[in-house]
Amino acid sequence: MKPDLIGLDAHEIKKWAVGLGIDAYRGRQIQHWLFKRLASSFEEMTDLSKSLRTLLKEKANISTLEKIKSLVSEDGTEKYLFRLSDGYYIESVLIPERDHFTLCVSSQAGCAMGCRFCLTAKQGLKRDLTPSEIIDQVIQARKSMDDPDRMTNIVLMGMGEPLANYDAVVKAIGILISEDGMNFSHRKVTLSTCGLVPQIKKMGQDITVNLAISLNAGDDKTRNFLMPINKKYPLNSLISACRDFPLPNRRMITFEYILIEGINDRDEDALNLCSLLSGLRAKINLIPLNPYPESQMSPPPMERILQFQEILIKNHFTAIIRKSKGRDILAACGQLSGTYS
Repeated sequence: MKPDLIGLDAHEIKKWAVGLGIDAYRGRQIQHWLFKRLASSFEEMTDLSKSLRTLLKEKANISTLEKIKSLVSEDGTEKYLFRLSDGYYIESVLIPERDHFTLCVSSQAGCAMGCRFCLTAKQGLKRDLTPSEIIDQVIQARKSMDDPDRMTNIVLMGMGEPLANYDAVVKAIGILISEDGMNFSHRKVTLSTCGLVPQIKKMGQDITVNLAISLNAGDDKTRNFLMPINKKYPLNSLISACRDFPLPNRRMITFEYILIEGINDRDEDALNLCSLLSGLRAKINLIPLNPYPESQMSPPPMERILQFQEILIKNHFTAIIRKSKGRDILAACGQLSGTYS
């Protein structure tokens, strides 16, 4: 089977080049074309001889996601729908910030976690993505931009649970932050998880990126209702793993809290959250629920959201109300479905 070069790290591609009987430095040359110049074919690699390009085409693949369509929100957010080689669909979202762009990347087609507030969960899990399929979302989005260098931030918050596809995600991140790869700063890459405790512990040993926890409740009863994973890894084990997670100087763990009217938005819920996160280097992102068609839940009124935030601030937490972008094209948090019509 031909190797997919986008999914090989620097060591692997050099080893592959030597095994093919060509100089090791050619591997780095190929990576430069793939990750810096965003080449999608060997024909584009014009500083390689024609005979070498022919050999590479015979011996390796450069996978490319098939972009089916993109939608642009009124706020400038762009959502991409990609078809995988076996016919499944995934989505990625390019989000404009004040002075840069953030790309929200998927790690699975569908999701098995079953969170009640998430449209992706309604699809169930189709399959894990390969490292090259994760990385190629970044390549394809960059190729669509007038100034690709303005994409500086990556968040693994799209379809799927990243830590349920651990090996592929960690390998993809390694290539994304490698100097020989796409050279993103590890400070600008964030992985969001619903709380797979063993993988959180392993991630802390294997790679240095930002950790975000989709929390959404300060007590087990509420979180069990919203997020089935809590029955396997309840809050005490999750927060213990967060306390042990290695944090470089001045970094915090981000806790995402989707506010849902009548379910987790009471003063009592805010106080439970304060008690739960006491002593942690924590930042709390308050995200009003982004409803989707047929959703049975609603966001609280703004007055309630502001009261909830005030309780957190009075208890000395950094608590930010996140304005969701791309809601009008179902591109906001919890709205990705990977459906095509």
